[in-house]
Amino acid sequence: MFTPAVTSDSHTPPRDTLALHMKIRLFLALLLTFATLPCRAVPADWTTPIAPFKISGNLYYVGSRDLAAYLITTPKGNILINANLESSPAQIRHSVEQLGLRWTDTKILLSSQAHYDHAAGAAEVLRETHAQHMVMDGDVEVIQSGGATDFDPTIQRFPPARVDRTLHDLDTVTLGGTTITAHKTPGHTRGCTAWTMQTHENGRTLNVVIVGGWGLNPGVPLIPSHGRPAAYPGITTDFDHTFATLKALPCDIFLGAHGAYFDLLAKLDRLPKEGPAIWIDPNGYHKAVLEHEATYHKELAQQQSNK
Repeated sequence: MFTPAVTSDSHTPPRDTLALHMKIRLFLALLLTFATLPCRAVPADWTTPIAPFKISGNLYYVGSRDLAAYLITTPKGNILINANLESSPAQIRHSVEQLGLRWTDTKILLSSQAHYDHAAGAAEVLRETHAQHMVMDGDVEVIQSGGATDFDPTIQRFPPARVDRTLHDLDTVTLGGTTITAHKTPGHTRGCTAWTMQTHENGRTLNVVIVGGWGLNPGVPLIPSHGRPAAYPGITTDFDHTFATLKALPCDIFLGAHGAYFDLLAKLDRLPKEGPAIWIDPNGYHKAVLEHEATYHKELAQQQSNK
């Protein structure tokens, strides 16, 4: 029986050629996928450094023009609140060292919330300082997954970080005689945290509130609508709890995870003439809480009307 030889004129490509074509098609499909993902531009104020400064007592600002990071100094080492962007640890470290302090004396790392603009730098801070990482329940899995388990699928991913201690509402963090209280203020994230502490300045005890977050990201559903569920069960109850908590907190010094929360840049402009008293702003705090609560209720009402 005559068996025809396969020649270069055959219409059936060799198997290795077919495999190459499949790889090319897969590569092109991946390129198309990434091309359609939203591009998030980082605001300049998130990465623009400012000189670190003392706020009150043993509390210092070591963040950028808008992404806030705070250092609480103690005789047993220091506590850092917020690691910010993946690129932020170098800026925060420089600020700490500008204060004449050692970066490796950072013993505890805390977070305001498990979004990339506040937690993406955590893995690097932990690697460099070997600090203990303490995170509010509700945010632990998101931190450990690098944002992959966030209820909002549009949230940007970041390097996962280990968590050494899971915090719960009203837990305290104590180091070297300084105690910070963690208040669970969920909604923005499931474990969003407001931090409170007291500082002592010129014989006066001042109540500090560092707001973690109080707003709703665009497109996040508060209620089931048109076949789409709420972002997570109980999100409206969480927001109600958050605003009740924030309104009840005693506040002298008003701070937050973003400088925009507490008019950081405007207050810095006033600092040379008015001195550190500019950080004492209880009226500004309560006004801001009420304004954000009103914005939340407006969004909820709009979603309910479109249900």
